[in-house]
Amino acid sequence: MRVPRVIRTYCPRCGTHVEHSVTMYKHGRRRALAEGERRYRRKQEGYGSKRKPEQKRFAKVTKKVVLKLKCGKCGYIQHREGVRLKKVELVEVVK
Repeated sequence: MRVPRVIRTYCPRCGTHVEHSVTMYKHGRRRALAEGERRYRRKQEGYGSKRKPEQKRFAKVTKKVVLKLKCGKCGYIQHREGVRLKKVELVEVVK
């Protein structure tokens, strides 16, 4: 799916419709010292089996794409959860 690089949409901070620049959200690295990560590592270690059963086959073929919208006026960033897509392409819209 082709997604425009600039979208005119509502900004909750400005309170008006403003042009937003669009990028794709990419998650950061997981924190090794976070409580959930420490708990997971503690349960994984030892001679026992895995914490949860390994998945034999994938239930889904695609991932949901999250778009990051940055307000051109105030710089406020909001996330917009997209639909399941195999391929996403950010394009310039020619007027």
